[in-house]
Amino acid sequence: MAKRWYVLHTYSGYENKVKTDILHRIESMGLEDQIFDIQIPMEEVTEIKEGGRRVTSEKKVLPGYVLIRMELDDRAWSAVRNTPGVTGFVGAEGKPVPLARDEYNKIMRRSSKGEIPKRTSTDLQVGETVKVTAGPLADFDGIISEVDVQSGKVKVMVSIFGRETPVELSFEQVAQID
Repeated sequence: MAKRWYVLHTYSGYENKVKTDILHRIESMGLEDQIFDIQIPMEEVTEIKEGGRRVTSEKKVLPGYVLIRMELDDRAWSAVRNTPGVTGFVGAEGKPVPLARDEYNKIMRRSSKGEIPKRTSTDLQVGETVKVTAGPLADFDGIISEVDVQSGKVKVMVSIFGRETPVELSFEQVAQID
């Protein structure tokens, strides 16, 4: 039988508990030769807080889901399915459907180099007035005209010598004005 990746649906927030419980079940039921790996897909997210402070944390890519690599037979299926917190396998009509390799790679956020990309989030919005906090335009105020979350940059319209001038700045170089 083939070792394949399957997706388990769990109660949201119980992913780590489900992983721990399945690991204990593998040991106590002697399923080491049928269940090989359990993953909770995570990504590093950088948030910009007040004053341009960057806070990096790990967030679940798929809250409420756990990936499990196993040989699917009745004994292993039953052990996993009856783990507290597991609501079932993802698949048609309750039948587990294995993930394709490229689906697994997408979920695990792996690029061709095997790196996990970082994501930046911010609550900066187009039309919002901000103060430039760093660089040659420090202490200037401006209005955000574009937000590029992927690159961590904003385009701010700053009035220089009475003319609106677009300036590209990183999230760290601006602060929201209350």
